Amino acid sequence: MRHWRRIAGRASGVATILALVYLATATVAGWIPLDHPAVAQQSGEIPGDSLGGASDSDIWREVRRGLEGFVSTPDKSAGVLIQSEGENWRALRNGPLSVYGVWIMLGIVVAVALFFALRGRIRIEAGPSGAVIERFNGVERFAHWLTAVSFIVLALSGLNMLYGRYALKPVLGPELFADLTRLGKFAHNYLAFAFMAGLVLILVLWVRDNLPSRVDLAWLARGGGLFSRHSHPPARKFNAGQKILFWVVVLGGLSLSVSGIALLFPFEFYMFSGTFKVLNVFGLGLPADLSSIQEMQLEQLWHAAIGLLLIAVIIGHIYIGTVGMEGAFDAVGSGKVDVNWAREHHSLWVAEAKKAPARGDD
Repeated sequence: MRHWRRIAGRASGVATILALVYLATATVAGWIPLDHPAVAQQSGEIPGDSLGGASDSDIWREVRRGLEGFVSTPDKSAGVLIQSEGENWRALRNGPLSVYGVWIMLGIVVAVALFFALRGRIRIEAGPSGAVIERFNGVERFAHWLTAVSFIVLALSGLNMLYGRYALKPVLGPELFADLTRLGKFAHNYLAFAFMAGLVLILVLWVRDNLPSRVDLAWLARGGGLFSRHSHPPARKFNAGQKILFWVVVLGGLSLSVSGIALLFPFEFYMFSGTFKVLNVFGLGLPADLSSIQEMQLEQLWHAAIGLLLIAVIIGHIYIGTVGMEGAFDAVGSGKVDVNWAREHHSLWVAEAKKAPARGDD
């Protein structure tokens, strides 16, 4: 009998807690619209016309914003009891971010398909010569593939986190999808460091050759010769298009790395608060007093948005480097390209390489 009374007592306690949680959630998330100020912010009174003294509207405003208190536990986020911006984060992540991300990726695939249908594969106009010239050495190819392979794994696992429950879960089933997502999460966390190492390598190896020059303006003015079959503008080791890709990858990858580290080590970094304080010098009036959870939410949204943009860019890069252009893959495959290909796409680089002394010469 005593045993059943204990069970009944625990059940009533759990029911009371759940009822309180439900009431609090309904009050904050349901009864108060996100796009409308809370009642307490309007009049400074206790919500619901309850009896009692006047309420400080600033206090209720901070509650609404998610004021972070102090706790003695290692989890500092436990100091936030109510954080209604979480609904805004969910709406942005599952709404505009996910929808626009799909359209961006679909748009680049359609654009590539149309370009291939209209232009066809960019051939070596003079035909393969049979002679080759070294374009990238072993260290350069290693840096490229370290960055490329790690990014592909990061991209696939990241897309699974964003879209997997809608695209893969119905096909694979919940158990297999859960196992795949768990493996993807581990791969995402650890291969992130390989991606960062690859970024550092390509920056050190290629930054000098990717600085802008006047030659790039002429290349851009002629569309890089992509839209004409017998006109390839001169270029050095990297043309203007490749330079743009280089800086997009380096700067976008840096932004991904910084926000990714902040997500890997939660509640340790405050990149948005610091950034907003700097921008507020110019009178922008951005919210610089962010709680740790707000920081995490902004970091996750930023990380996902930059990742989607980089995925779209890399889709175009993969197309040009494989089926889009004859002879291009050899540069990162064997490291040696056909001389005619090199003369057509990087004529200035070939001329400079021919003038360079052979190894072992003084």
